[in-house]
Amino acid sequence: MKNPDVIVIGAGGGGPVIAKELGEVGIQVLVLEAGPWYGNKKWPEPNQHRGLAQESSDPQDLDGSLYRKQVTRLEHDMNNPVNGKFRLGPADRRRSPWYRNLPNPGLLWQNSGIGGTTLHYWANSPRAFPYAIDEGWPISYEELIPYYEKVENTLPIEFAPMTAKEALFFYGAEQAGFSLNRTLDVTESGYRPQPNAILPPNENLMNPEYSLEQLSHMEGCTLSGHCEHGCPYGPSLDKMAKRSTNVSYVPLAMETGNVTFRPNTFTTKILTEMDANGTVSAIGVRCRNTWTGEVEEIHCKVVVMAAGTIESPRLWLNSDLPQNSWVGRGLTNHYIDTVTGIFDEKTLMEVIGSPTIDPFVGHTSGARLDYPRLGTVQDMGLSPGLLAMMHYGSSQAGYNEFVASGLWDQKGRLTGADLKDNMDDYRRSLSLLLITDDEIQFQNRDPHTKDEHGPVAAVHYTPSKTEEKKRIQLTKIAMNLLRKAGARKIHRNDIAANFYIHPKSTMRMGKVVDLSCEAYQVNRLYLADNSVQANAIGGTNPTLTSQALATRTAELLARKYFSK
Repeated sequence: MKNPDVIVIGAGGGGPVIAKELGEVGIQVLVLEAGPWYGNKKWPEPNQHRGLAQESSDPQDLDGSLYRKQVTRLEHDMNNPVNGKFRLGPADRRRSPWYRNLPNPGLLWQNSGIGGTTLHYWANSPRAFPYAIDEGWPISYEELIPYYEKVENTLPIEFAPMTAKEALFFYGAEQAGFSLNRTLDVTESGYRPQPNAILPPNENLMNPEYSLEQLSHMEGCTLSGHCEHGCPYGPSLDKMAKRSTNVSYVPLAMETGNVTFRPNTFTTKILTEMDANGTVSAIGVRCRNTWTGEVEEIHCKVVVMAAGTIESPRLWLNSDLPQNSWVGRGLTNHYIDTVTGIFDEKTLMEVIGSPTIDPFVGHTSGARLDYPRLGTVQDMGLSPGLLAMMHYGSSQAGYNEFVASGLWDQKGRLTGADLKDNMDDYRRSLSLLLITDDEIQFQNRDPHTKDEHGPVAAVHYTPSKTEEKKRIQLTKIAMNLLRKAGARKIHRNDIAANFYIHPKSTMRMGKVVDLSCEAYQVNRLYLADNSVQANAIGGTNPTLTSQALATRTAELLARKYFSK
């Protein structure tokens, strides 16, 4: 696309949303994405060759059959952070991933490519807790509701179906004294099905006349699990069951006839100009082709940064934009932990009528316990390798610790016979993810090491004492839920603080951007990713809130700069 009105940097959770909204009102949008594009005919072998074109704007280029071939169900092939298809790195898997400077051992679980981190997200899409918006944002929760509703209808968002792990989770929550929460706007503690961006189950799922292969080509969720590896099931790419943005908002944006996507394009600088009054405005970008190394400058009327919580502040700093002490500061991460309960067959037969839980069946996470002002507890159905890594291999504690207490039986990293014993019980295990409502702290930051695209961020996050207490409280709630459900043995991970799954808040609304998400110090420069969230939104999954905010930002941007 030549001479776009708007350039959007990043095609992850927020970029395609704002592109689609702007395209629908006739604004010409070019979306630049650093990673590959799976499921597009112009890139039939996206990890081996640069493709047949530089960009794509025709929805006819999208190919569900091609996507099915490219997105496998293999853990190592898809999610290896070094050379997996879902990694933060260039399309060419022979090359190293892009470097992230983590001062302490950890994992920044993000992805590059059309769809961004939503390619391997679990599709959990709850709204923020109302108090977190009303008490910590410069806008109200009520103002966000119509934008939540629009995104929920567009994806769409559905309540997760119940499989064995959800039934056991709900039973434990009831036995622990919690009640069902029947609202999207949560103000009190309680359990409920996850609101997920996954289509309802295929209506023929239990019909013996259809094979599994036939079902996989029909519309609707197959409950096959392993959502973190991607979801290649559906009649066409835009009808794939898990509604990552590459199969939802990207096709919708292309259908407007006004949006073009360009993969394999790493943006390295925001171009600006200063008028006679000293006002700085964005006028375009400098970008680099990740296959050829070719550098190009593209001009436009408005730039939207949607590169993510780490890359957006990095791009600001590398572009020498005006100094702002909050750029890259205030990082929140939901200070997570995990606990796993292992059950006997007899108990499971009594509670759920099955000798196994088979946690891999159904949505990766289909149940949640919300606890405003603490955070949330969610069930998890990771595939075996990822579960072993996240639950038994990522602790900040020691190895094979056994604790004589009423809380947990094991703690820390498991090895040898202890790890084998727990993995032997994988099909009878229920794992829970604890997501803490953490605080904004100025010292949590990503300031400077260089790679091919310039200085990289040093990602630093230290939980406060308050967050430590909240996480312990959530841990006790989760372990009590497992005990009440009948768990024979409970393992607590005590996961390291530098395990990043929900980084947010490094370009905060009210500090770096105004109420419309336009930068205070640079006109015509907007943000549309998790970085603008003003706090940890109570400890709920952040994607839906970013998408609602991007929808709102598109409306305000169009009104300010493109109204007739």
